[in-house]
Amino acid sequence: MIAVLGLLIGAVIGLVLEPTVPLVLQPYLPIAVVAALDALFGGLRALLDGTFNDRVFLVSFLSNVVVAALIVFLGDQLGVGTQLSTAVVVVLGIRIFSNAAAIRRHLFKA
Repeated sequence: MIAVLGLLIGAVIGLVLEPTVPLVLQPYLPIAVVAALDALFGGLRALLDGTFNDRVFLVSFLSNVVVAALIVFLGDQLGVGTQLSTAVVVVLGIRIFSNAAAIRRHLFKA
């Protein structure tokens, strides 16, 4: 419950303050958001399955964001940043939809 409250408070602060993202970090923000959503959906699925562990969630959340950003950074350095960004979004998108399907099956028993 604390994590949900923290998320809501952070979202409200972000909407009120409207922070700007430096140009250097702008290619990494969408990837970081998708990676964070992947961890969030995975955590919700684990919670519904009764296997949630806060340490595993925290490590998964942070490592997803860092690894995704590193992959995009590596792609930028190699000159194929958009292709690797697309690959990261596709892979994480598949994981998000897989977790969403498992959550739906759990909630609606379908």
